[in-house]
Amino acid sequence: MSLRFCIIGAGKLATQLAINLKKANFVITQIYSRTSHSAAGLAKKVESSFITDIKLIDISADVFVIALSDSVIGEVLSKTVFHNKLLIHCSGSLPLSVIKGYSAKTGVIYPLQTLSKNRFVSFKNVPLFIEANSKETEQELLKIARKLSENVSVLASDKRMILHISAVFACNFVNYMYTVAADLLQCNGIEFDTLRPLILETAQKVMDMHPIDAQTGPAVRFDKNIIESHLEALTQNDGYRELYMSISKSIFELHKKQIQ
Repeated sequence: MSLRFCIIGAGKLATQLAINLKKANFVITQIYSRTSHSAAGLAKKVESSFITDIKLIDISADVFVIALSDSVIGEVLSKTVFHNKLLIHCSGSLPLSVIKGYSAKTGVIYPLQTLSKNRFVSFKNVPLFIEANSKETEQELLKIARKLSENVSVLASDKRMILHISAVFACNFVNYMYTVAADLLQCNGIEFDTLRPLILETAQKVMDMHPIDAQTGPAVRFDKNIIESHLEALTQNDGYRELYMSISKSIFELHKKQIQ
């Protein structure tokens, strides 16, 4: 018989996880969200019931997955009892110990991927990092994770946080740079599509070489004339000027160390 999951949350991570669990032939019995629209929407996708009151949680489920914002996990957990069922959180930065005391069987499944609600991402090749409070629970988590992904590793909380920080630099901050670039282009009547070939090649290069070897641009050698002309062009936006200068200095200092 397939394991029965209750998903606590209905945001980006909860949505992708629930759909991937469903596709792996696990049963989703219930979705919890504070908003009925979100709960009902995800429940429909995975053919489950839904609730907006955590006190009505289906205790008959085998596995409870907490896929909520880090700041509200403690508040939600304090309102229910899990009767020593398998309790999992999916945070990259929170330690396993954050759910200690709520069940005898606790663990983490952290998918290292950028996720959106309405863009399906198969977990088949997504790295999943697990952690458990016992060897027995670890084996249970491995069985679940390996049905979702071909890339599963055990990783302790402190290392997982470093991984999460690295992902913030490699994904979240990079995407913000795309947003800045898009804003600059839009303000000057240029389509963002113009940058797409550059973005693709930049991403492809780090698949084939170390990022430090792939770095190009005026900041590598701190070309003063070019940098000053760029800063002059950004006089109407102090935030972008500061960002440009800060990153340029960081790139230059890093490459200067490499030469020494």
